Amino acid sequence: MAEMSVPTTSIQFFPKSALCSLSTRKFNPHDLWVSSAIVSPSPRFCLKSKYNSLPFCAAAVKAASSSEKTQTEPMIPPYNVLITGGSKGIGYALAKEFLKAGDNVIICSRSDERVVSALDRLRVETGKQHVWGIRCDVKEGEDVKNLAAFAKQKLKYIDIWINNAGSNAYSFKPLAEASDEDLIQVVTTNTLGLMICCREAINLMQNQPRGGHIFNIDGAGSDGRPTPRFAAYGATKRSVVHLTKSLQAELEMQDVKNVIVHNLSPGMVTTDLLMSGANTKQAKFFINVLAEPADVVAEYLVPNIRSIPTNGSTKPTYIRFLTGLKAYSQIFSRIAFGARRNRYVLED
Repeated sequence: MAEMSVPTTSIQFFPKSALCSLSTRKFNPHDLWVSSAIVSPSPRFCLKSKYNSLPFCAAAVKAASSSEKTQTEPMIPPYNVLITGGSKGIGYALAKEFLKAGDNVIICSRSDERVVSALDRLRVETGKQHVWGIRCDVKEGEDVKNLAAFAKQKLKYIDIWINNAGSNAYSFKPLAEASDEDLIQVVTTNTLGLMICCREAINLMQNQPRGGHIFNIDGAGSDGRPTPRFAAYGATKRSVVHLTKSLQAELEMQDVKNVIVHNLSPGMVTTDLLMSGANTKQAKFFINVLAEPADVVAEYLVPNIRSIPTNGSTKPTYIRFLTGLKAYSQIFSRIAFGARRNRYVLED
């Protein structure tokens, strides 16, 4: 489940840190001093030694480093795509769109039965057979390791890893009334599970000649707005944005250029999770005005996701289906003209 957020930018750039400095060390007994460059992970300019008038270009030093990780093979379609929580909702719709585009897809779910059912439906609905699935509980480290190994066995590499699995425990109530079990499920799935999946995706992709792209799906609360009746869920989704930024900074610090982490915002999607909370006047209003079916959202998101590797982009992006302008326009149309009233649920 997600809610509208007003984007400040569609592509976020993350500045490089302190660049380069110069030190000296004694080279021999004849008091000949030789300059030595101390290079940060991301140097941007050159230094010139006052001792020998030779330019010390940090970029050249960095390029000579054998530890630098770069993307050595172009990423061309069809893409290999992995989607967690891909047996239903927006995850299933994304899987279907990628298959229709000719890509190879792996899905996972906590239930073997749901995986089998989803695979059968995807093959029938798309006429494509290049889709596989495995049971995986994302909050269990061994399960996610097995997922990555399964993907490598089936496809050899993953180009696009979408972290979609999430939970609200189908609970809409004040935090003071939430059970321990519900809170643990929400936090371990949405936060711990996301961290584990990102870890395994990075470890898999940085060793691939093609590299890879990781997309973390946000949700209600990711923009910092309050989420009454599902406060725990909103808090976990707020952490998605922070985690993504931290991973982007870590990869830059480590000079990993072939793995890029992005945010993906589907907006409000008429999934079972969202509709289970349609029991207040306010919830019904916004669901009718702003929500869209999963297939509609996926039809927009998948071409935008695929365009990133197609264009060879190595910059983090934030892809949004429900932009601020779109949300305000639909709210205005509802207030002014009564548009979208009772579209999904009957309002009081």
